[in-house]
Amino acid sequence: MKSATSQARAREQRTRILCAARRCFIRHGFHGASMAELAREAQMSPGLIYRYFDNKHHLVLAIIAQQLQRVREDIGQLHGGAELLLPVFMDALGGAPCRPDGMNPSLFLELSAEASRDLAVAAAVRASDRTLRQEFTRWLTRPREQGGLALPAERAGRVMLMIQCLWEGMVVRRSREPDLDAAQLKAGLELLLPLLLQPAP
Repeated sequence: MKSATSQARAREQRTRILCAARRCFIRHGFHGASMAELAREAQMSPGLIYRYFDNKHHLVLAIIAQQLQRVREDIGQLHGGAELLLPVFMDALGGAPCRPDGMNPSLFLELSAEASRDLAVAAAVRASDRTLRQEFTRWLTRPREQGGLALPAERAGRVMLMIQCLWEGMVVRRSREPDLDAAQLKAGLELLLPLLLQPAP
């Protein structure tokens, strides 16, 4: 059995490798980034990387799982009114490659493109989407006294779909327009999110 110290070391190494992989994938794409380049970026030997990940394909799947966990943590912190969602949107669009609470727009597009070509990546993305929809919908339908918005289940499902489309559209727009005015984006979200999240008439 591994000691707590060795387990912590392994987690640190995996995180270091995934951060390096994200940076390489953002610069060169999944297929343009080599394992040798990734090793240089991580400042470790290729052999050490292969101790944790069998190949580049497994790195892609690990990044999807990592992003899912981070967004699930964001959803888990939503306890209260709809106003909590605005900072989640704004913070997560920061775009830094290893930002713990964000998805870089270029990396998002790479994942989306790879999901259209690779069955395993497509399955991982679909499973991630399902999980996030379920957990976010639970917050939308939870009673207000329990920190939710008390939306009816049918309405919550529709709202969740629109929020997901809004989120993904914003990420694509950010990739096309890196200097997008954050203040203007925030003002637009302040208009739209309350309309989406208000109780049914």
